Amino acid sequence: MIRSSRWMLAAFGAVLLAGTAAQAQEWQPDRPINLIVPWGAGGSTDQVTRVTAPILAEALGVEVVVVNQPGASGAIGTQEVLAAPKDGYTWTANAIANNATYSVTGLLEGTDIDDWHIYLSVANVPVVSVPADSEFEDFGQLLEALKTRGPEITVATAGITSSGGTAVAALSDAGGFEYNMITYDGGGPAAIATASGEAMVTTQLAVEQTELIRGGRLRALAVLSDEPLVLEGVDPIPPITQWLPEMELAPDYFGIFIPQGVPEEVVATVDRIWEEKVMNSEELKTYAETFGAVFAPSFGAEARERAMPVVILEACSSVERGEAVNDPSTIGIDCETRTEVGQQ
Repeated sequence: MIRSSRWMLAAFGAVLLAGTAAQAQEWQPDRPINLIVPWGAGGSTDQVTRVTAPILAEALGVEVVVVNQPGASGAIGTQEVLAAPKDGYTWTANAIANNATYSVTGLLEGTDIDDWHIYLSVANVPVVSVPADSEFEDFGQLLEALKTRGPEITVATAGITSSGGTAVAALSDAGGFEYNMITYDGGGPAAIATASGEAMVTTQLAVEQTELIRGGRLRALAVLSDEPLVLEGVDPIPPITQWLPEMELAPDYFGIFIPQGVPEEVVATVDRIWEEKVMNSEELKTYAETFGAVFAPSFGAEARERAMPVVILEACSSVERGEAVNDPSTIGIDCETRTEVGQQ
């Protein structure tokens, strides 16, 4: 009789858990969701977010409003999301390496990757480009110029912690040169400024430069990858390892992030939509193929695992460059072993 009672209690508990799980899948927002892009319009984060937001809006049955709120290399908009009510109606979008390392760079104290539910969409690669009329015909020529007159070479980026900012810093480490960074409110504006001759070089992402490259306004010299980048309508862009074979590289993942602390049904519902809709989205695939990104949607534990190599690289590189305000150990990263604390 005791065994029977225990079995009945266990069964009843299982039913309750199943009911809770089912209920968790039924979040039905009753007003628009604010999706804060902490960078300017036209940049890599803005682009992919505006492709993904309509997919989510259709599945949720409410508008997903993309709001650009640039400043402090994305930290201002990110702080806005962290400070908002944890009701599921305020999200952000970014490169995950930024959200994970704002605390290391001192732009946003006390945060790390585990403050977020992670939904990745694409991986992006930086490209080194110059204006079409530049004196530099290939990256080798530019590298020599940077080594001999680096402070005279102006490099347009979206800020120190932006993809372009970390890209040129990594190039500087690998190539042993200095440079003069000019910052803009987004990767798109930085690329346009370079094409217009305001800067001599840009190291922003391929997706922010593709149309300018295709249109003959920018000359792409190298992609920060160990493989050439193939874009329709232009010659393959050679890999940076052709000149800097020992340069450390990691895919730069972008996506949408929901702060921890929101109701469980919000996360369960977005998990399901990401798996069913975003991971099978022809619109997102087309965007990636057209603009030189890698279609790579994931969420949850898998997304976090994919993100960590670039998070570790950016955190530890900021220490090596003397840009870190807080040691990466404060966010669980051991730079001596290039691993998360506690991992082998």
